[in-house]
Amino acid sequence: MLDILNDLIWSKLLIVMLIGLGLYFTIASRFVQLRYFGSMFRIFREAFQHQPGQLSSFQALMLSVAGRVGAGNIAGVSVAIMLGGPGAIFWMWMVALVGMATSYFECSLAQLYKRREPDGSYRGGPAFYIQHGLGQRWLGIVVSLLLLVTFGFGFNAVQSYTVASSLHDTFGLPTYLSGLALVLVIGLIIFGGIKRIAKFADVLVPLMAFSYIGMALFVIGSNIDAVPATLALIFNSAFGLEPAFAGGIGAAIIMGVKRGLFSNEAGLGSAPNVAAVAEVKHPVAQGIVQSLSVFIDTLILCSCTALIILLSGVYQPGTEMAGVVLTQTAMAAVVGEWGRVFVSIALLLFVFTTLIYNYYLGENALGFFTSKRWPVQVYRVLVVGLVLWGSVQDLGTVFAFADVTMGLLAIANLIALALLFKVGLRLMRDYDGQIKAGVESPVFDPKQFADLDLDPAVWPANPSSQPEVDLGAIGDSVHQR
Repeated sequence: MLDILNDLIWSKLLIVMLIGLGLYFTIASRFVQLRYFGSMFRIFREAFQHQPGQLSSFQALMLSVAGRVGAGNIAGVSVAIMLGGPGAIFWMWMVALVGMATSYFECSLAQLYKRREPDGSYRGGPAFYIQHGLGQRWLGIVVSLLLLVTFGFGFNAVQSYTVASSLHDTFGLPTYLSGLALVLVIGLIIFGGIKRIAKFADVLVPLMAFSYIGMALFVIGSNIDAVPATLALIFNSAFGLEPAFAGGIGAAIIMGVKRGLFSNEAGLGSAPNVAAVAEVKHPVAQGIVQSLSVFIDTLILCSCTALIILLSGVYQPGTEMAGVVLTQTAMAAVVGEWGRVFVSIALLLFVFTTLIYNYYLGENALGFFTSKRWPVQVYRVLVVGLVLWGSVQDLGTVFAFADVTMGLLAIANLIALALLFKVGLRLMRDYDGQIKAGVESPVFDPKQFADLDLDPAVWPANPSSQPEVDLGAIGDSVHQR
């Protein structure tokens, strides 16, 4: 049943929607993801120009990158290569390039339609721009449910499986023990709110991310002579020109799109939830910055994993290794067995923050249509159960379940983006017009968008009327959630 649904969703619907809409958004916006690439770094310089207690544009970017970096960058790339050949990497790049435009629009809309919470913080995402932009609350509820199931359940099961199989390959640890350990940690956090563990991870995970990139650069540097041939292999395989992968172009495209979306989440509706909480002068500013997270995730981190695998010589057509095991084996082949341990530890830290990120997205989605506490408690129990379930499942079952829920969520969100695209273009033109007029840092004027259902507490006619918020209170609230 999962295979039938996946075939329908991915082979017939999402290939057209993701690539087609991404290209349409790109062309209609005159390649907005490239036009403002340099502006991303200028916006970063404004990171400290925000109200006390609010997230800056840069902080929101780091939060979304921390959530995206996980199993998709290490195990997902391995699966794409095994099932789609090296050519799948090319299609992952294509999905990322057009996905940068999709992410730009969904995050700009999330900023535009966000709402202010009683504690002074912001909240938004696909459900909010669907309700307030399209006036369809029922569809917002459907998207919230799909977001909850995809991230709280499906993606957490994938992350759990990846860690369990990695630790089993490296240390021989039974998968169910890894699952129980993850259940214990995730349970303590979501039920008890352990702040020290979260702060500990905030320090270690960026360190491991840079270490992973550094390790990939070492592998690339050690095999620099083979890099041109490897890139040629990726391009030729993508179009069926490589004899060993002739006839595999269909598999390369499908796996590239699947694993690319799983990794960078462009168009999936997850990043807008984080983008909406940042404080910026103009909604488009956050859309520009968030498109960079797609670039970082896929074109940098996923490419690192792909080159590690292909340059190591471990991968051969017909290779069968479970997800992350291929990456670990490739690393060990280049730097020695300690490389296997390095990948396991890096993955464990990446997955730890991603599990919390996924849970947070699910709980936020749940809060869109109910304020009662008992559904949250039931959700937490189910999350813990799915983490344990994922650790003892086989690769095919775990990814098939996540692919179905991810595909349905992407379809619903992309339909909403298509219907709201004129609003997105209008917002972009307002920003473009101010830039052309010589305004270095454009400011959103809600009076120019008075016909839209915006929150006056978020976009007041007089910006100085925005209330100040208590940083400590918001910090405690986020940690408790």
